[in-house]
Order: sequence, then structure tokens, then C-alpha cells
Amino acid sequence: MKITASDILEASILIVDDQESNVALLEQLLSEAGYTSVSSTMTPQEVCALHRKNRYDLILLDLQMPAMDGFQVMEGLKTNDADAYLPVLVITAQPGHKLRALRAGAKDFVSKPFDLVEVRTRIHNLLEVRLLYKKLENYSKLLEQTVQERTAELRESEARYRSLTELASDWYWEQDENMNFTKVSGPVLEMLGIRVDSLAGDAGGVQPAGWNEAERKLLQERIAARQPFLDFVFSRVNADGSQQKFQVSGEPMFTQSCRFIGYRGIGVELTTKN
Repeated sequence: MKITASDILEASILIVDDQESNVALLEQLLSEAGYTSVSSTMTPQEVCALHRKNRYDLILLDLQMPAMDGFQVMEGLKTNDADAYLPVLVITAQPGHKLRALRAGAKDFVSKPFDLVEVRTRIHNLLEVRLLYKKLENYSKLLEQTVQERTAELRESEARYRSLTELASDWYWEQDENMNFTKVSGPVLEMLGIRVDSLAGDAGGVQPAGWNEAERKLLQERIAARQPFLDFVFSRVNADGSQQKFQVSGEPMFTQSCRFIGYRGIGVELTTKN
């Protein structure tokens, strides 16, 4: 987010002073320094409306003006919710006003009579900070939009993934971080009477009969180690002596901060496909 010399010279500046001679001096100073977007007003009551319309990068504000002084102008500028950064450089001939002006929200000050080198330096430095702030603000908005778009894409991708796995398999499942099943799809579970808990073991109930315990143990170990597995085959022998084989694939799920949140996977019965 580099700010170039061209960026600074093209920044928008508003001069606010009730003295025409001061306005002319500042306009000449800025013009000679190469600034190309400078405007002015001798009516402080117009400043808030002008800033809402033009969003100036810097306002050079005289503090001592009739009808409405610089402090009142700054209070009015603070009501603009669209601008969290108050880009004000105050101009004062009263040393005692400097601290009050900074407390009121001004970012810096210059003293009358002007030291032209000091004025140019302070204007340049404040504009550099202001433009960096704007770039950071725009980058944050772009990042937020990108995150929202990416999140929507991931949700759409997840929906497609689930749809495809349901078409390509007999069942789809998800488990939470405690290995409790939270989602199961596919009528084969009801048709075959398969207990889904059998995929990872059922610590709280009666173990289903007939499963190959060596295969089941190996699968449980992989899940406990949070490892992915592809086309893992395990089997069971039914009460009538017939054998069923199943093939499962699964992967652990993690958040962006790498916190484990469970498993998801697909399964298919191989017996009926032979």
C-alpha cells in the first residue's frame, strides 16, 4: 500500500479561512508545491456540507473566524459518520489553542505567521497518513467482500459435494468432534438394517455381531488418529452365513484455525455390486 508523490499531489484539499489574504497565500503555496486539487471557502458554515459532498483528504482550518470558529467546525465534522478519520490541519496565531485543537480532533497544527517550509512539510506528512488510511480502509472492505464471496463459494461447493456423494454412494455421513454422527443420508441404512455407529464402534451400546474385528479395529485406529482413508473395505458375516462387504472413504474436517471438528465420508456396499 505504497503512496506515491503523484497520489499526494492529486489529493483534495480545502482551505477554510475568513481572511482573503491568508487564503491567497495558502493557495499560492500549494500551487507552487504542485498540488492540483485545491479549493477554498471563507464561509465556515459551508465546511460540513462541502466535506460530505467531496470527502476532502485534508482541510486547512483557521481557528479564529467570526460567526463560527474552527472548534465549532470540527464538532460539526465529527457528525459525519462516513468519515472516521478527521483530516484537519488547524491554523492558529494563539499558542494556547494548539492543545485544545488537538484534543478536539485536529491531526496537526501550523502557526501564524506561516513558516512556508513547515507548512509544506506538515501538509505532505498529513496527506501521506490520510491516503494510507484510505487505502487500508478500502483494502479492509475488499477483504471483507472477498471473504463473503469465498464463503458463499465454499457453501455451494459443499452442497455440490454432498449431492455428488449421495449419487455415487449408498450413504454419506458426518461426525462431530466427539465422533457422534450428526448427518446420515441414503436409504440403504434402513434397507439393510446397518447401524451407522458400527463405522467407528459403539462405546456405549452392544457391539453389532459378525463384523471382522481386525478390519474394524484398523478403521477405528485411523479415525482416532484423524487420518483420511480411501476405499477402505471391511466386512461382516450375517446370522445366515452370508457375507457382506462395505467400502468407505472418509476425511477429517478442520476449521481455518486448524481445530478438529469431526469427520465426513461416504460408503457403499460391495456385495450387491459383484
